[in-house]
Amino acid sequence: MTITANWSYPTAIKFGAGRIKELADHCKANGIRRPLLITDRGLAALPITAQALDILDAAGLGRAIFSDVDPNPNDVNLDAGVAAFKAGDHDGVIAFGGGSGLDLGKAVAFMAGQTRPVWDFEDIGDWWTRASLEGIAPIIAVPTTAGTGSEVGRASVITNSQTHTKKVIFHPKFLPVVTICDPELTVGMPKVITAGTGMDAFAHCLEAYSSPFYHPMSAGIALEGLRLVKENLPRAYADGSDIEARANMMSAAAMGAVAFQKGLGAIHSLSHPVGAIYNTHHGMTNAVVMPPVLRFNRPAIEAKIAAAAAYLGISGGFDGFYDYVLALRSELGVPDKLSTLGVGTDRIDEMAEMAIVDPTAGGNPVELTLDAAKTLFAESI
Repeated sequence: MTITANWSYPTAIKFGAGRIKELADHCKANGIRRPLLITDRGLAALPITAQALDILDAAGLGRAIFSDVDPNPNDVNLDAGVAAFKAGDHDGVIAFGGGSGLDLGKAVAFMAGQTRPVWDFEDIGDWWTRASLEGIAPIIAVPTTAGTGSEVGRASVITNSQTHTKKVIFHPKFLPVVTICDPELTVGMPKVITAGTGMDAFAHCLEAYSSPFYHPMSAGIALEGLRLVKENLPRAYADGSDIEARANMMSAAAMGAVAFQKGLGAIHSLSHPVGAIYNTHHGMTNAVVMPPVLRFNRPAIEAKIAAAAAYLGISGGFDGFYDYVLALRSELGVPDKLSTLGVGTDRIDEMAEMAIVDPTAGGNPVELTLDAAKTLFAESI
């Protein structure tokens, strides 16, 4: 089945294999004449990036690229990106890549118009209203993985290089004006990245569905996102050229990010400090801490998870779903413990302090206390 569609939710999404060819047209339609393509170091040297630059170049839009982006992008990367944007007199950003390239690209486009430090726009209360709207550059997002969903999000996660804490930076203008979802761009993903990004999408849908906040639209999207991951992630992992599975995973990633407007939870609260300190892959970290968090949340979500299991065709209620998660992790080569990712027990207290103040903690179905966070880290490591 060929999956091609144009969606206008939550932004203009051009979905389908080969649609990267439309990149220059969408730049011009949105008034972008001097785009800066922002991606991470690993992607910068790959053929899919050269293809995107060739498309821009052939249309007279240049081939400017900034790729000084870490796996967990930070304020140093951001400052350098804004400097490159201004030095090149650019008028728009193409955020290209996985979560790191997408998050940093969006943040550069936003900060190009600001005089305050980026931390003044953390996702707290109405801090976003501090921003100057003048000078925020338009963003075109091009995801090359199927996980974070940052291509349809209104925030970026940026690590403070001084405190080693991850901060969620929010503004409605972070939402790209156009997103090109071309599953062909994900075909070359290594198995470990397919697994990690896919489990990130799964975690987004699971936590959004489990969050106690009232948002029925997001709950429905999360549930269908879980189904798409269940049916397609093993396929994409087994055969990276399965374009239908790749397309469905790309949809699931976007759905997870839309759904988590309802909230996230302790999976992300634990994962963010680990990623900030140990520079682990975010999605893979989520996958490792998922079972302990499910056990912790069971009293509050047992009936809800049983309903989800029934929809997914999993028998056995909560226990059946939990066993499915363990089996899926095993099938995808996810390690059982964070220690396999290089995480030690010597910084549990520090990470627990960070976890309970992480903006995702408030969405957990069971209150994440300091003692609970310490216990969950100990179980996970």
